[in-house]
Amino acid sequence: MPPFFDPKPQPDGRLDAPAFHRNHAPIWAVLAPYLERARGHVLEAGSGTGQHVVRFARQSPQLTWWPTDHEPRHLRSIEAWRAQTGCANVRPARFIDLAAPGWALGESDAGALHELTAIFCANVIHIAPWRVAEGLLSQAGGRLRPGGWLFLYGPFKRDGQHTAPSNAAFDASLRAQDPQWGVRDLADVTAHAQAGGLALDKIEPMPANNLTLVFARRDAAEGGVSAPQ
Repeated sequence: MPPFFDPKPQPDGRLDAPAFHRNHAPIWAVLAPYLERARGHVLEAGSGTGQHVVRFARQSPQLTWWPTDHEPRHLRSIEAWRAQTGCANVRPARFIDLAAPGWALGESDAGALHELTAIFCANVIHIAPWRVAEGLLSQAGGRLRPGGWLFLYGPFKRDGQHTAPSNAAFDASLRAQDPQWGVRDLADVTAHAQAGGLALDKIEPMPANNLTLVFARRDAAEGGVSAPQ
């Protein structure tokens, strides 16, 4: 795993991701028009250190946030950040496997997790096998309520080409660590999302040559749903 965060946790298990300090404000600027007045439940698919979920939960106290991750040390960090910040609207961290049927979430709280207002996923699909992206995109639509949104943040290629030399170098470093990893192409991501019942609503350029993709559940998008103004 590349060093996306300080490998030495705090005594309580908290990990710190330098990227969080750079990107949380630009990401929230994209999410805010959709979520500031929304109600319901938001699942973060791959919460990593847990810093994003507690920050965004503080900025949207009317929403209930569900952090998830695949790695035990991430789950410990999420719980430590949740305890340290005291966010009442963040549920306990739970295991997720985006490549598995039902994301391996189990049946507890099934109602909330099948009527989600939104799903947020940052910096996951390029540091995982492609089957993880497929599982996320094929199953997200079935978990979103009508009018729900999937927010997908990270680096992407366009028409098979990197958008910056730094992204090309990053992609090469990822593939050197694991041939199944790598920066994904926007066309491939969009095609799988559409097959899963999602429609691309917006592509938002972000700092450091990243993008935030906003997908809407297709039945809502076909009815004319657009980004809040």
